[in-house]
Amino acid sequence: MKILLVGASGTLGQAVAATLGAHHELLRAGRHGGDVQVDLTDDASVQAMFEQVGTLDAVVATTGRLHFGPLADMRADQFNLGLQDKLLGQVRLALAAQRHLRVGGSITLTSGIVSAQPIRDGANATAVNAALEGFVRGAACELLPRGLRINVVSPNVLVESMDDYGAYFPGFEPVTAQRASLAYQRSVEGVQSGQVLTVW
Repeated sequence: MKILLVGASGTLGQAVAATLGAHHELLRAGRHGGDVQVDLTDDASVQAMFEQVGTLDAVVATTGRLHFGPLADMRADQFNLGLQDKLLGQVRLALAAQRHLRVGGSITLTSGIVSAQPIRDGANATAVNAALEGFVRGAACELLPRGLRINVVSPNVLVESMDDYGAYFPGFEPVTAQRASLAYQRSVEGVQSGQVLTVW
């Protein structure tokens, strides 16, 4: 397969690249590096990326910024960070991707465990991740008759990210990025659609 991976330079993205790259042709995309550059918050940038890479068999996103902070101090512009970056960025990618996939192709997005297990200072993350999962369930109904699939992977906090995010996840059992990457392989190579593939 010819697969576009957006967010390939991140901790999770590198693991997904290693798993999928072992069996497929992988195009790596990122904001500042990779085979092609893209800013998922910009329509023109996303369109230019797809024009550059051509027809694909799968599109995978392992990227998206969120705001973490106390609800009591949160401003609308801070909450908007997650809406514009992780939520709308991945939705924008999926909306464009559907027109550049071969029949039988797939889209795989990334949410996270806090969609179902809220954490302190994580209201933005919970809202964004839950919205992504809702989008995938709804989009799958319209993509399937066209021969396309869409899923979302929901990983737990990563072992490799515990130094940065561990304080937000007391009592959570982290997973390795390599283990999480297998869910992306299942989404790309499997048959399911409209699913939240949890790695908890």
